Amino acid sequence: QVQLVESGGGLVQAGGSLRLSCAASGSILSILNIDPMGWYRQAPGKQRELVATITSSQRTNYADSVKGRFTISRDNAKNTVYLQMNSLKPEDTALYYCNAVTLTADYWGQGTQVTVSS
Repeated sequence: QVQLVESGGGLVQAGGSLRLSCAASGSILSILNIDPMGWYRQAPGKQRELVATITSSQRTNYADSVKGRFTISRDNAKNTVYLQMNSLKPEDTALYYCNAVTLTADYWGQGTQVTVSS
């Protein structure tokens, strides 16, 4: 079992920045097999969509809509993944979820709200 706890959401003006964090905890065997970790988001009335993922070897993947503005990083020693969000736009407003994939299951955090005002 893996538990994911997100933090760092909030209200920011367009053009501003936020940094999200997601810490994973749980059984050692599950933690060691998390690959990849990532962030997804869901805006009201829309489907959940990929934002960015990162593997244990630091290989990253980004949605086209956030490339050049968001940076995902991972501290394997702390079992934590980060999402640095710069140049935020109102269309980035959504509930952001942390995701961790293991060999046997897919885990989700409770979500952290990001609201960007124009």
